[in-house]
Amino acid sequence: MQTVVQLAKAANELRLTNMTPEIDMTQIMITTPEINRPALQLAGYYEHFANERVQIIGYVEYTYIMQMGKEVRSASYEKFISSGIPCVIFTTLTEPTEEMLEIARHYKVPTLTTSRTTSSFMAEIIRWLGVELAPTISIHGVLVDVYGEGVLIMGESGIGKSEAALELVRRGHRLVSDDVVIIRRVSDAVLLGSAPDVTKHLIELRGIGIIDVKTLYGVEHVKDSQEINLVIKLEDWNKEREYDRMGVEEEYTELLGNRIVCHSLPIRPGRNLAVIVETAAVNHRQKKMGYNAARELYRRVQEKIMNKKGE
Repeated sequence: MQTVVQLAKAANELRLTNMTPEIDMTQIMITTPEINRPALQLAGYYEHFANERVQIIGYVEYTYIMQMGKEVRSASYEKFISSGIPCVIFTTLTEPTEEMLEIARHYKVPTLTTSRTTSSFMAEIIRWLGVELAPTISIHGVLVDVYGEGVLIMGESGIGKSEAALELVRRGHRLVSDDVVIIRRVSDAVLLGSAPDVTKHLIELRGIGIIDVKTLYGVEHVKDSQEINLVIKLEDWNKEREYDRMGVEEEYTELLGNRIVCHSLPIRPGRNLAVIVETAAVNHRQKKMGYNAARELYRRVQEKIMNKKGE
């Protein structure tokens, strides 16, 4: 699902200076993470102009505008501002003239400034908008940061997800979200998980109620967002089913088009879920570093067989 982001929120998060405070930015929405530097438009070329993007005027564009004659500059800037753009941001210590601000006020186009260089600001705004406007879904589950690995625990209601998360928190790990996890597809390789504002830092335990992890265990045991690296699906033990006992080949699940390593864990009385999740996270990290215990066992067995044949 594609979302929108309020221009007022972007201005606040990116620490922009508002040169047109009389214009209400709460009603202006940014719909794309792409940005545009309007050099061609200021020169008069408007074919294929992406006017839905945030417009950035850097030092080059600014000096080009300022070398124009007054009447030409006014006409060129007015045509640009009146083209239906969401806002204009001046970078690299450049500032709009009063004439530019009057045109912006007339067409109700917010004008903002930043002292950052054009290149660094473009990188920052593209990154920030990429996260805010990423395709998003909400799923039922628990997300925990275990040794730096984002572990998404899924399963039916009442199977023990929240209890496992609480035990992990008590063992020093960090809760990201309980019950509902908001997942954003930041890139082809990265899924970012977070909690809804309403349930942030809270865990529901049946029979006890709602507990505030941040208050009970401290701020070091919670986290606002985390990349999802591993999915663990909890399910009731089924003696008729064959469960993977070696783990030579990885199994995957798909979220928002991205493949994530997935383990199915059968639940039986006496199994310590927190320890199993911890071990799965460490084992996943070890595999990313190039070591696979199952393949090492397979190598040793093959080596033993070959040695016996050679005797």
